[in-house]
Amino acid sequence: MSGGRGGANKNGKEGGDAPKKVNPATMKRVFSIFSGYKGLLAGIVVLVLLSAGLGVLPPYLLRLLIDDGLLAKDFPAVLNYSGGTVLAQLGSTVCGLGYGYLSVLLGQRILRDLRQQLFKHLQGMPLSFFTQTRTGEIQSRLLNDVTNVQGVLSDTVAGILSNTATVLSSLIAMLAFDWRLTVMSVGLLPLFAFVSAKIGAYAGTIRKEGAVLNASLSATMQETLSVSGVLLVKTSGRQEFTLDKFAGDNEKFTQNQVAGQMIMRVFFNLIRLTFSLTPVVVYALAGYLILKQNDNNLTIGTIVGFTALQAALLFPLTSLLSVQAELFSSLGLFERIFEYLDMKQAIVDAPDAVTLAPSDTRGAVRFENVTFRYEESQETPTLTDVSFDAPAGSFVALVGASGAGKTTLTYLVPRLYDAEAGSVFIDNVDVRNIKLDSLGKIIGVVTQETYLVHDTIRENLRYGRPDATDEQLIEAAQAAAIHDHIASLPEGYDTVVGERGYKLSGGEKQRIAIARALLKNPPILILDEATSALDTRSERLIQDALAKLSRGRTTFAIAHRLSTILAADTILVMDKGRVVEQGKHAELLAKNGVYEKLYAAQFQSETTSTVTDGDVAAPAR
Repeated sequence: MSGGRGGANKNGKEGGDAPKKVNPATMKRVFSIFSGYKGLLAGIVVLVLLSAGLGVLPPYLLRLLIDDGLLAKDFPAVLNYSGGTVLAQLGSTVCGLGYGYLSVLLGQRILRDLRQQLFKHLQGMPLSFFTQTRTGEIQSRLLNDVTNVQGVLSDTVAGILSNTATVLSSLIAMLAFDWRLTVMSVGLLPLFAFVSAKIGAYAGTIRKEGAVLNASLSATMQETLSVSGVLLVKTSGRQEFTLDKFAGDNEKFTQNQVAGQMIMRVFFNLIRLTFSLTPVVVYALAGYLILKQNDNNLTIGTIVGFTALQAALLFPLTSLLSVQAELFSSLGLFERIFEYLDMKQAIVDAPDAVTLAPSDTRGAVRFENVTFRYEESQETPTLTDVSFDAPAGSFVALVGASGAGKTTLTYLVPRLYDAEAGSVFIDNVDVRNIKLDSLGKIIGVVTQETYLVHDTIRENLRYGRPDATDEQLIEAAQAAAIHDHIASLPEGYDTVVGERGYKLSGGEKQRIAIARALLKNPPILILDEATSALDTRSERLIQDALAKLSRGRTTFAIAHRLSTILAADTILVMDKGRVVEQGKHAELLAKNGVYEKLYAAQFQSETTSTVTDGDVAAPAR
């Protein structure tokens, strides 16, 4: 098959792109995520206001305790104000725990929904997206990027509300204590807000670069630490190269993380230093007002209560600036998430799409003047003006040189891709007007590269038909000539096949895949060189089974051996994306055309080995 199976990796080049500026629309979209959780938000607001209100009472009670209790030597007043302080602190703490729980719950539910939306959206992406994007990159966006915005989603709303309420209530209380001390204390706040925005934006650039580097690391690990990857590295002697590449990416990621963490540490330590020195300035100003200006309004209780409010202001103000910086730094990750969510799903259900039930589908397939190319920039189409009829229950073989378009043709039947021009019909219904879920149920596919999930043989067989009984499993396995082998295993059908089925041989995996397709019992069956990994004996057994089981279903088989060709009702001979000949084996040989040359070059030697091995062709249909 020609171009399209592995295009340029569009996403893999992100690391070289210049970081984009924060889009205000992104921030608006982030906050719109919270709109579906109004009940939780209302609960957070109520508890935040209660917590903030109770939080400013202790400094006020402390002033009364000193001035009206200790200095007045009134012990009952001391007890009352002390008790009130304890109750206020307890109430504020309980409310804080309450809105903290609700904010975590809110954040985790939004994360759950984001992961679900992203996973569902990716499930609907066309096959071309997955051929052009590294699996590690996709996994990084789905897991790492979504997880890394957890702090924003869990803490942003509650943090902004709580810290804003606490800062405002503390400032009001400080003004009530003494406006001069308040001006001295908060004069630097606008400067810190400006610096926070700048640092947050810079940290966002670093964080987005870190996400790209992390995605690259994830992709490298996924590609080289899978069974297939490790096998390739070991058999190619590329261990040192792979280690060096990983070490380089790992070092870049480490430097990025150090830079990202240090800039925030410097920022917050600067804030803490400023607020730790501010009480000294307050004491100095209070001393000046009392000793030099003879200000009788400033009492010991006022000064102590004011510094307590000042200390109480430190944490919420620092947190408020932290939320601002965290929000700015996380916008890059949100942009990466939204970028995937906004990708167009090219193959979707038509508004008037119909459902074809397997039991009601005859399986007649028709191509009418189909032209297809994988990329718009592709000069020569992969398929050009393809037309043919496959009556219900017929066996159609596809032959041709590598890259002739055989696999591409079969991809258009289940709508893994859509035709650029022309139409593909099933039972006289354009496949673009059949619901995708319905197509998945009426078409069975066995590919040349067999994929088994890391589970038991039983569950792999049931993948296409979850409600299958054990008897049906055994019947399908027997038809695919794999039951005896399964039964000989210590755990039988409960044997775990391993990552990508590597506990089984290639032939065993393909026979399980064939059994899985037969168990599904679809009206249309596609075999993409499905017997290519089988030995002569196994293929002879399967061909006999396929000849019987293909009756009543339309079967497309990309030809691999002579037996498949002889069993076909129709042979489609493909060359450079076109069907150049079609007919039965004998008819095509008599034409002395492309098929006769292919047969002579590719299949004549197979005839000799087949006769030598005692193989027999599948019975004529």
